[in-house]
Amino acid sequence: MTNPLCDPYLVLTKVYGGGKYLKQSLAETPVEFINKPRTVKICYGVLEKDIYLNNIISANTQKPPKSAVRLILKIALYMLEFMSKHDYMVVDSAVELTKKLGKDGASGFVNAFLRSYSLPPEPQSADEKISLECSAPLWFVKRVRRSYKSEAAEILSAASEGISVRFERNAENYLDKPHIDTPFENVYIFKNFIRDENFDNGGYTFQSVGSVAICNAVEPCGKILDACAAPGGKSVLLSKKCDAVTANELHPHRAELIKAYAGRMGAENITVNVGDSTVFNPEYENKFDAVLCDVPCSGTGVINENPDIKLFRKEEDIASLNETQLAVLKNCSRYVKSGGRLYYSTCSILPEENDSIVYKFLQDCKGFTLEIPESPLAHRRTKFGLQFLPHISLGVGFFITSFKRG
Repeated sequence: MTNPLCDPYLVLTKVYGGGKYLKQSLAETPVEFINKPRTVKICYGVLEKDIYLNNIISANTQKPPKSAVRLILKIALYMLEFMSKHDYMVVDSAVELTKKLGKDGASGFVNAFLRSYSLPPEPQSADEKISLECSAPLWFVKRVRRSYKSEAAEILSAASEGISVRFERNAENYLDKPHIDTPFENVYIFKNFIRDENFDNGGYTFQSVGSVAICNAVEPCGKILDACAAPGGKSVLLSKKCDAVTANELHPHRAELIKAYAGRMGAENITVNVGDSTVFNPEYENKFDAVLCDVPCSGTGVINENPDIKLFRKEEDIASLNETQLAVLKNCSRYVKSGGRLYYSTCSILPEENDSIVYKFLQDCKGFTLEIPESPLAHRRTKFGLQFLPHISLGVGFFITSFKRG
């Protein structure tokens, strides 16, 4: 039988060492099929608990282990602390993998560490305590506590509810599986869902309930521009309520993803364009009845589904993202017809990316009136929009608001 640490190590090496997103690394790494669910669980778990695991390693070593050994320790610690695996099996497998990687000299250290480590005492600082308990970066904890006060730990520890599936047809054939109803028609969340041939023929698609909520807030119209459209889920759903969708995407390879998505779902009223939504396109001026700016953001509202965000997102990124967000919104506002609507959305829970951007836009761009939409998904109404939060909104953290052009 394959060493249970081997496949997770191969996948996570590409994340920690190569900077790849976990979903990409899982897709391109051959793993033992029979044990793939275990491998996926371990990979997600290690990233979700990265800060917690790092804390244990730091507290029990005098100097940081080399990257390969550190990763082996993280995987083993996750299995010991969160999967209730037999100590001897995990330790022996970790030592075996260390030797297999040609690091015989470190095998004794790995063996001794895993047999003798102890959990460090809790920190005294409230921020640091939450950071460890939720395994969230300290800078992120501080910002969330500042914005959400006593709810911070609950928000940061909220787990994903499962796999969100939007059905085009025959949803009833799948509802014998354990699922959660959502407030949106033909959208359900499953704890486990195995893709079958109906995915390929457009019978259903995987789409976050937050993404569906954004589209639900958009009113039916004639022509709509989806300004930052990849991978295409919103464009496809909007194609059902708008006469024509122009899906704009900066990167050509991601534009191809939109085309493939639209083709699979049979959405024939979508035109895909490659372009930078921060740069004015004169052909789009005053052309659209509605424009959706689902802007690049920190992704802090979907960390529970994408734990690698904790590794890759840095506090200094926020200011740069804010510049892009405001630039997209201001530029794309020029594409809205008189009487048309402009929508702004993110998958972030940080007010700096949401209310603050809306405030700056209203200060800088006259002729737009704020009209906050409604949503059947549980949310908090902020000064400038609707904030969906992971602990109340079926596991997702998104923001949406809208403006009407005079």
